[in-house]
Amino acid sequence: MKIKTKELPFSQVKKTEKPPHKNPLKPNIILQTIIRFLAIFDLWQTKFTYTFKDRDKLENGPYLILMNHSSFIDLKIASKIFYPMPYSIVCTSDGFVGKSILMRLLGCIPTQKFVTDLTLIRDIKYSLKNGVSVLMYPEASYSFDGTQTPLPENLGQLMKLLKVPVLTVITKGAFHRDPLYNGLQLRKVPVSATVKCIATREDIKNLSVDELTSRLEKEFTFDNFKWQLENKIKVTEPFRADGLERILYKCANCKEEGVMNGEGITIKCSNCGKEYELDQLGQLCALRGETEFLHIPHWYAWERECVKEELLNGTYLLDTPCKIGVLVDYKAIYMVGEGRLIHNKDGFTLTGCDGELSYSQPPQASYGLYSDYFWYEIGDVICIGDKNRLYYCFPEKEGVVAKTRLAAEELFKLTK
Repeated sequence: MKIKTKELPFSQVKKTEKPPHKNPLKPNIILQTIIRFLAIFDLWQTKFTYTFKDRDKLENGPYLILMNHSSFIDLKIASKIFYPMPYSIVCTSDGFVGKSILMRLLGCIPTQKFVTDLTLIRDIKYSLKNGVSVLMYPEASYSFDGTQTPLPENLGQLMKLLKVPVLTVITKGAFHRDPLYNGLQLRKVPVSATVKCIATREDIKNLSVDELTSRLEKEFTFDNFKWQLENKIKVTEPFRADGLERILYKCANCKEEGVMNGEGITIKCSNCGKEYELDQLGQLCALRGETEFLHIPHWYAWERECVKEELLNGTYLLDTPCKIGVLVDYKAIYMVGEGRLIHNKDGFTLTGCDGELSYSQPPQASYGLYSDYFWYEIGDVICIGDKNRLYYCFPEKEGVVAKTRLAAEELFKLTK
């Protein structure tokens, strides 16, 4: 999938006005039906099934639906479960670029990821008031390592504010079907989902914010690689380790960064030569010597601890040239030229466009970071910004996306 881009000087982009706010539309049933039809083949391929726990306790809608985010098939899963019920989808504003009319007819609600957005709350309330349920992906980004990503701290307060039943949809297999690091190569893996009402209207009224938050966090605690092993789900594709260095960027043996390469069924360090095979059950095994981490999420968690240590001792630094795209309206991503992205204990600094662009973002601005691999077929991206503009930075330095996300998450915790 591609996105519309346009080369434009930053001096002109600064003058570009944001699109006027529009209230969400009720989803068009014809378009909903088309999407449901288009989802049939992929769901059939994955032998998709779902269970609805405690359906007898389910109240009349509308609902706030919270779903974990693993891959693009998530949207098709939601269509299968909830069609023909009208529901709006909270989606990132870049999804509206070049197709804002279509997205509005689908009832989609745009928002800036990881940016405080009070307009979003108003739009959600507007949809619910009109009898339209709202589907959100509270993690806001795909999981890198198959485990949960941080949730916003105010979700319990949001549940209290909206006063509607809250459903969760947690998938199994969707991550392994199309993990973000694997270069959009689909695998033959069964996919399922569990739907659950975690809070009724009475619960919303009687439970505290902390109790509601605790219920939600319990549902959003998972480990897809552990699930794969326990259920003996085999991924037999010969490309299953392709791109694995995108998350396992630091050698567990020699501790060097940017020297790993995942290809075929192995990941190898070009510095020390240590090589690991990714077996069909998602476990890593060193071909020679000790296996430091059998479990991919354990390796990723170790990298997180290494980043935290760098932050604490003051040695963490990202400093890379980058190409810059800017999102202001829904007409295009405006490619404004080149610049420099710096990330350290003080947060992000982006400069460029012959001195015209200068943007800083402190660590406490967001609990997470919107980062992605091969974003809309342009390249690996780190996105920062505020309610006025988003800056899509395509770093020249390779293999920094995962580490930067980890650093942003840990910095937020440390400065909180």
